[in-house]
Amino acid sequence: MSERLETLKKARERMIEDRDTHAKVLAAPFDRDKAERARNKFIEIQVLIDALDRAIGGEGASR
Repeated sequence: MSERLETLKKARERMIEDRDTHAKVLAAPFDRDKAERARNKFIEIQVLIDALDRAIGGEGASR
């Protein structure tokens, strides 16, 4: 596995951990302010995970 692909996969794993943290806030008893911030961060991180998935797929296709 190339160093670039390995780096992308590690970054993806880290972002999944961060996303899970925000999902736990969303699953907790409702607090409007916390839920709104967690929702926004969750969406932001999910977009990043999707971009990492595309980059990982691109690395596999280029080999």
